[in-house]
Amino acid sequence: MEFQTQGRFRVNANHKLLDVWLLALCAQCGETIKLTVMERTHVRSIDPDMLTRFHENDASLAARLLTDPQLPHRNDVALDWSDAWRLDMDPVELPKADVLDVRVEFTHRIPLRVSTVIANGLELSGSEVAKLIATGGITSDDKLTGRRASDFGFVMRW
Repeated sequence: MEFQTQGRFRVNANHKLLDVWLLALCAQCGETIKLTVMERTHVRSIDPDMLTRFHENDASLAARLLTDPQLPHRNDVALDWSDAWRLDMDPVELPKADVLDVRVEFTHRIPLRVSTVIANGLELSGSEVAKLIATGGITSDDKLTGRRASDFGFVMRW
C-alpha cells in the first residue's frame, strides 16, 4: 500500500504521558494510518516548542521527522525517495567512458546515503561502490561517506 502525509499530527494525553502520531492517508482508498513519532513519553521530557509544533501541524517538522531513520523502522514501513534526486553524467553513455564526471542534484532535501545514491544511479552494488571509493576509482571534493541532502559531484575512473 502507498500512503501520503499532509503533515498532520495527533497528540493523545494519558495523564502525564503523551503519544504523538503523524497521520498518513492511503493513496488508493483514503484510509488513515498513524505513524508513531513518540510513545508514552513524559510530557516534561518533550521540548515545549516541539509540542507546540505538533499541535499546530507544522509541515516542516513532519518533513524533518520523515527523514529520521527511526520513523520507518519503528512503524515497519518503507519510505519511497525515488524522485528525491537526479544523477547527470558526462559522457552520458557509461560503457564508452574511461572517466565519468557525475553531478547529483537533489529535488527534495532528504538526507540519503551517498554510497546508496551512487550505487543506484550507476546501477552498481553497494560493495562495488565502497571498493571504488576505497581504491580511488570514485573521487570527489565532497565527502563520500554518510548522508547528504544537498547537491554534490564525483568523478569515476575505470
